[in-house]
Amino acid sequence: MHPADHLRGTKSDKLKGRKIALGVTGSIAAVECVKLSRELIRNGAEVHAVMTKDAQNIIHPWSLEFATGRPVTTEIDGRVQHVSLCGDVPDRADLLLIAPATANTISKIAYGIDDTPVTTFATTALGGGMPVMIVPAMHGTMMAHKAVLDNIEKLRRIGVTVLMPRIEESKAKMPSIDSIVSSVISLIGKRDLVGKKVLVIAGSTEEPIDDIRVVTNRSSGETGLELAKAAYERGADVDLWMGRCEVEIPEHLRTTRFSSFDSLAKLASKIKHDIVLFPAAVSDFRPKKADGKISSDQDRLMIVLRRTPKLIDRMRGRFVVGFKAQSNMKDEDLVKEALALAKRSKCAFVVANSVENVKKGSTRAIIVTPDGAVEDLDGTKAEVADRIIDRVARMVG
Repeated sequence: MHPADHLRGTKSDKLKGRKIALGVTGSIAAVECVKLSRELIRNGAEVHAVMTKDAQNIIHPWSLEFATGRPVTTEIDGRVQHVSLCGDVPDRADLLLIAPATANTISKIAYGIDDTPVTTFATTALGGGMPVMIVPAMHGTMMAHKAVLDNIEKLRRIGVTVLMPRIEESKAKMPSIDSIVSSVISLIGKRDLVGKKVLVIAGSTEEPIDDIRVVTNRSSGETGLELAKAAYERGADVDLWMGRCEVEIPEHLRTTRFSSFDSLAKLASKIKHDIVLFPAAVSDFRPKKADGKISSDQDRLMIVLRRTPKLIDRMRGRFVVGFKAQSNMKDEDLVKEALALAKRSKCAFVVANSVENVKKGSTRAIIVTPDGAVEDLDGTKAEVADRIIDRVARMVG
């Protein structure tokens, strides 16, 4: 067994049984393709690389053969690899992923020009109706060229998925490896939330005491982020509304930031989503804000907190997943609290936990449905989020 095969599925089985043809072209970003191949494999995929000659000047084919555990196509020969992997044949690949895609390759594919192994794969895949995803990477001025942008739009019109680059240091850089892998999973994974608009409200609010100070809740935003990623990877159209948080938000998630209860309430008046997941730590109480900065010379400061309305109650009529956090509470009491929330706010179900069971990267929680059914969740936050989205998908299926 090749060493790459030992990695298969060690992170997830979201791409189990999926075969991916990875087209690599002559951008310096080709150096990322070893890592990209390995992450696809860790999520269960089988990867077959195909390279242009220019790509081989940047990264040796042996590197990708080592990374994928499969022979690398550097020229089309008697094995007709473009047909066996991308043609209208049994056991073909599930996706042609071209990452990085240069301006030259993008423009050739848009006009049906076929003079490299990668463009031959693309012509065959598009002709056979196979999913194609391209990830542009080039200098910023090349990306800004109107002809290149027009060619990208032309590819979109014929069904190609384009994962747009991030512009940094005057360069159009590939998105992070995690973003590319999540986008691949979204395109060829379970896809049981396709056509659904999903909103995840996460993080915590900050209620101003004065122009400098705030009161807030403890929340890293990590669970909410994992829920948004899990829904995105099921093919949903996802919006993430994030308050104060301690996580880095990947560029592929469409994100709106909020700060206070009032800013979130204003956003909530515009909800038009099919499904709402609400793990945010919204302040139950807030002070009346003082103008300027309260003097620090005082020996004592009295702050009066007033109750805020329950925003989740305003979301009745939608498929809403509520979240209930308590401290040092037994499971049976936690279930009672969750059941009360589910009935009051008309939630599809509630996810409840006690804060001592929440750690960085992992959590233990309980799903409680309005009829009193209970399901225990325990694992990494990504695993728990995926199980929550499993239930959502089954219920709206």
